[in-house]
Amino acid sequence: MRVVRVNRSKRANHFGTAVEKRMAKKRRFELERSSWHDARFGNGTPVEIKSTMHEHSNGQPGNWKVYREYHEKLRRHDGWYCFVVYRPHGRSGLTILQDKMVRSCDLPLLRWHGGGDHRGTQQAKISISDVF
Repeated sequence: MRVVRVNRSKRANHFGTAVEKRMAKKRRFELERSSWHDARFGNGTPVEIKSTMHEHSNGQPGNWKVYREYHEKLRRHDGWYCFVVYRPHGRSGLTILQDKMVRSCDLPLLRWHGGGDHRGTQQAKISISDVF
């Protein structure tokens, strides 16, 4: 029998989905699949849920990636970010260490750079220490 180990970074979508569900319950969001946001408050305000591991397997701290086009759309709609830091455990479990709501217009100064072909827009990275 062959055992295939999956790198945690390759399971980011799994962890991200788990975080979204937990935050929706905690913060009373309605999950909504959209290219530029993940949920809405009861009053219809859009929320983008961003999650990161507290530390990657190579020892580097986690960070969030924000895409300019989606960020600008979230700002135009007076949206919010829900930033979440988690620690994975086992094959599929996670513990949420910190979470914080930030209005999209209150993000720290973003340094945009080319995003390559991914999502066809510029991107910026936000470090955990910039939010917490």
